[in-house]
Order: sequence, then structure tokens, then C-alpha cells
Amino acid sequence: MLRENQTTVTEFLLLGFPAIHNFKILFFFVFLLLYICTLAGNILIIVLVLTSHQLRTPMYFFLSHLSLSDILLTTAIVPNMLYVLVAEGAVISLAGCISQYFLFSTSAGAECFLLTMMSYDRYLAICHPLRYSAIMDFKLCCKMFIWSWFLGFIVTLNMVILVCSFQLCNPNVIDHFFCDLTPLLEHLCSNRLIVETVLSLLCIPCVILPFIFIIVTYVCISLTILRISSTTGRQKAFSTCSSHLAVVCTYYGTLFAKYVVPSKGQSLTVMKLTSLLYTVATPLINPIIYTLRNKEIQTALWKCISIRVQTYFD
Repeated sequence: MLRENQTTVTEFLLLGFPAIHNFKILFFFVFLLLYICTLAGNILIIVLVLTSHQLRTPMYFFLSHLSLSDILLTTAIVPNMLYVLVAEGAVISLAGCISQYFLFSTSAGAECFLLTMMSYDRYLAICHPLRYSAIMDFKLCCKMFIWSWFLGFIVTLNMVILVCSFQLCNPNVIDHFFCDLTPLLEHLCSNRLIVETVLSLLCIPCVILPFIFIIVTYVCISLTILRISSTTGRQKAFSTCSSHLAVVCTYYGTLFAKYVVPSKGQSLTVMKLTSLLYTVATPLINPIIYTLRNKEIQTALWKCISIRVQTYFD
């Protein structure tokens, strides 16, 4: 229920997808199936990394945490989105809205840093193979993944504190399927430009700098691969980082399409589609890329299946 413009907002009405009213049941089962596949794929990777000795390397250690961040990110959005879709809109409290954004943004920020750590791992493995084992030990891996989650948490916490320090005003309607930052900023009573500027500055260490670091590391990796004399050696070196590179392109492509490309002039439908790609498709694509392109993951999977089948028949 809408109140007067200067009334403090305590809840929001998420409109969801009013344009697909006649197909809501179909889309509900489609999104539910995608969510189940996302959970299954990412949980499978975590289980394989934990149980397979051949996957107990820094790269797969970071991959398991990348899968965990994908699980948290999509779980923060999709279950409530399914309810909003079926109910054709739903009320969410201000605390619930902020909590949803906090969990989503923390997972997304951690994923940016985890992808950066994985690029550094690939850089050491290809550009400095003799020093790789000495540098990338278990202690350093633990420090890197802890810092990834901590930085994602701190950056998001500062964003939330900044938004919550200003009053949110009516109308309390969000034409979206989850509480994203952009719709929340539209409900600021004042100082919106200041808040947007500060938030943009906060995104630099969380998104821009990690992306630049990944580009620099892959330039170094590419130069090193080109110096390898044999074709087989070049193919083997590139195959060790091709899956990560594909995930980086997918993740940052959707991230920039959602947050970097100017939203002015875009229709709400386009904005919701880019959000769906980022929150639903990308967490599903990541395990698909690694299971289809990575031979070590495939080998560990078939070994796990064969052991279970043999145990069952014995």
C-alpha cells in the first residue's frame, strides 16, 4: 500500500514479472529447474574437490569456494523470486530487502576476488612453474580465500551502511524481482548523487581493480604460452586456464552489462533480463564450463561414479 511521498519506507512491494502473467507457471518450473541444476552442479564440484585426491590443488580449492559463492548468490535471489513470480508480486520488509541485497552482494564481491586469486594461481603455474609449489602452499591459499570473503563482506557492509544512513521514501514499489542496489537508490529522499558517487568509488577495489589484475595476468600468461616451442606444450598450458578464462568472460560480461553499461534509456525488461543472466544463468554456467572443459574434473567424476556403482553391486 502506497503512502505519501515523504513517509519513511518500512517495506517494499516487489512486482516481479507482470508481463508474463499468462506464463507464470511455465516460467516458475523453468526457473526452479535451473535453480536445482545450479545447486546440483556446484555441490557436485565441492564434493569432488573434497573427496578426490587428484583435485586437492590450489586451483580446485579456489574453485570449490567459487561454487560456494554461486550457491549463496543464487539462493539469496531465486527462492524468493519464485514466490514473487507465482504470487504476481510480494511484500518484503526493509530488513528483509537489505538482508537479501547484503547476502547477494557479499557473494558477488567474494566471487570477483576469488576469480582474481584463481588468475594469480594460473599465472604462477604457467609463468613460474618451478616456484609454484613453494609459493602457492596451503597456508597462502587459506589466506587468499579468507581475504576474498572478508573483502566482499566489508565492501558490501559499507554500501549497506551508506544506504541505510539516509531516509528511504515512498513510493514503496520496486519493479524488479529482488532488492538490487539501483532500485534502492531510487527511493532515497535526498543526496542520491552523493551516495551514487561514493558507491561507485567503493566498486573500484571490488570490481575494476580485480578485473585489471586478471587482464594483466592473462597478458603475461599469453606471452609465456607463445614462447613455448612445441604446439603440444602450448595446448597443454592453455588448457590449464581455459576454463577459468571462460568463467571470467561470462561473469564479468554479465556484471558489466548489469552495472557498468548506463541504465538510462534501457527498458525494465532489458534490465530484468540482464539481472536474470547474472543471478540465474551465470551460477549455472560456471559448473557446466568446468565439467565439460576440464578433464581432471571429468576423470574425478567418472571415478566417483564407478566407485559408487561398484560398491552398490558388491
